[in-house]
Amino acid sequence: MVQSIQRAARILRELSTSGPRLGVTELAARIGVSKPTVHALLRSLEAEGLVRQEKGTSKYLLGPALLRLGNSYLETQELRSHSVAWADTLAERTGEAVWVAVLDGDRHILVVHHAFRHGSGAQILELGASIPWNTCALGKSLVSFLPQQRQKELLEGELARLTGKSVVDPAVLAEQLEETRQTGYTLEDQESALGEASIASPVFDRSGDPVGAIGIIGPVERLLSEENRQGHAVAVRDVATLLSRELGAGRGIAWRVTD
Repeated sequence: MVQSIQRAARILRELSTSGPRLGVTELAARIGVSKPTVHALLRSLEAEGLVRQEKGTSKYLLGPALLRLGNSYLETQELRSHSVAWADTLAERTGEAVWVAVLDGDRHILVVHHAFRHGSGAQILELGASIPWNTCALGKSLVSFLPQQRQKELLEGELARLTGKSVVDPAVLAEQLEETRQTGYTLEDQESALGEASIASPVFDRSGDPVGAIGIIGPVERLLSEENRQGHAVAVRDVATLLSRELGAGRGIAWRVTD
């Protein structure tokens, strides 16, 4: 890898995860290179609109060009383009917000589409949100159908803890992945955020490989209540199956249903 590109990428990552505002000295310490080198990289990134310098503090923030790049990336996502109508269908059927996600390269899932809950008040758009795979139903449902070697790598790697309910025991996670393979959906109870729950199912492409997941997100007392839980789970699984078929997956996606 070209060293200057690698360092520039690390600067962008630090600003996205440790920022939002960092100075040259802070970035140099985090990346482990000299201040003149970081300054030169920041100037190049600023010229391309990838970072900007804040007036008054001289610290750096992410730049507007990243938004354009991010939007371009989303437009290349076949799953996102096909999921828009299905996400609306699921939101209407369940009365909950719907997220569609893909697996990011660093053990996270990335939300590529967000359909708001119908008939609700103010809601925050979570498009682009990145969440550790082991702390959400979207991540677990997707990982459940990855090749065994990839699952093993993810289970043996770093497992994030976002709340006291986050599951970080590989053996327990492995059991949850097996349960998802049996039922076709995953339940998550306050593992990413206290008070919130999610139900998700994997989405497959024409090759039969999992390319993402679709699921509903909402308050735990509403989503996982005895009254709603089963109906919501079936609705999520049904829509995921129909979305998979639109992407070319065969009718072989038939869950060994135990519910």
